[in-house]
Amino acid sequence: MSSATASNHLDQLKQYTTVVADTGDFASIEEYKPQDATTNPSLILQAAAKPEYKHLVEQAVNEHASSELTGAALIESIIDRILILFGSEILKIVPGRVSTEVDARLSFDTEGTVTKARHLIALYEAEGISRDRILIKMASTWEGIRAAEQLEKDGIHCNLTLLFSFAQAVACAEAGVQLISPFVGRIYDWYKKDTGIDYQGADDPGVLSVQKIYNYYKKFGYRTEVMGASFRNCGQITELAGSDLLTISPGLLEELQNTPGELTQKLTDENAQASDLEKIHLDEKDFRFMFNEDAMATEKTAEGIRNFSADIVKLEDLIKSLI
Repeated sequence: MSSATASNHLDQLKQYTTVVADTGDFASIEEYKPQDATTNPSLILQAAAKPEYKHLVEQAVNEHASSELTGAALIESIIDRILILFGSEILKIVPGRVSTEVDARLSFDTEGTVTKARHLIALYEAEGISRDRILIKMASTWEGIRAAEQLEKDGIHCNLTLLFSFAQAVACAEAGVQLISPFVGRIYDWYKKDTGIDYQGADDPGVLSVQKIYNYYKKFGYRTEVMGASFRNCGQITELAGSDLLTISPGLLEELQNTPGELTQKLTDENAQASDLEKIHLDEKDFRFMFNEDAMATEKTAEGIRNFSADIVKLEDLIKSLI
């Protein structure tokens, strides 16, 4: 599709960037025709509570009716099955990949994350779904990054989420992870609250963060994909046109689709090569210190893990009410 025939910002964005739907809502995914889709505990919880998806939750519960598992192990198995059922349905709609997140309560447990990721992949493969179509999501903690490093060596590709800092991005690239999800909107939220400034366009701290990461990766030849996430407005999205991927909520996809006019590619390899960034290496001590120096990143990462963990507990409570 040429820019001459692209009638709206969504169509034009798809020329420069792989568009990903940030939702567990199948109808929205079908409507906006993204390449990939991402889910997280909060999105799965929202979707599971909707009448049109109740059958998937009930299916997961009913399949465990004769299970020998009890208590927490039973609940965990049912939730894993719900994740696979949602992911499998999404993969019937999107041509690319779906991201499925491990339990956020494992964010500081490298071996626990590796074990859970391998289990989820095995469940997908039992459904006949290739691991190439799955991205396992985990938080960009030092432990999560180390888990991803192990998994990538096994051909299990990872999406490192809750990423707010350059330190996290550098560590992910050095670990050889497949994809990172820097959270543009949550960075913006923190700085807006901290400074009282309503940042716009190219001045947005979240936009600037992703631009720096993208330029660093391209300048130094890292294969890790950059997928901007957690957007608050379309201006943040259009300023990142050219990013490898952007994961966008249904509401903002609709706004982009309804916006006519020219959309310019902002992130390019040429600009990356011309940047003055210097290559750095982070061992664990350097990572932890550099990350700790970033108040926004430490606060937002911790908050994100708490919120995702809380939503897993809510999902567990929902399951308990059904068994």
